[in-house]
Amino acid sequence: MEAEARMSREAWTRAIDACDLVRALQGQITALQAQVTALQAQVATLHGLARDSTHPKPPEEAGGSA
Repeated sequence: MEAEARMSREAWTRAIDACDLVRALQGQITALQAQVTALQAQVATLHGLARDSTHPKPPEEAGGSA
């Protein structure tokens, strides 16, 4: 009976440890998702800047408008 109680306590401890680990990993995943979102925004900005620099604006016509 004592061995069964000990094994039950050990199983409970492992289950609690697993829950703690899952919570910690969920926090890390949330942080990584935020980083990915920020990096995607940076890529979009840089892509726009690169596109603008490879397609210069046409020169304005001389003389202006009448």
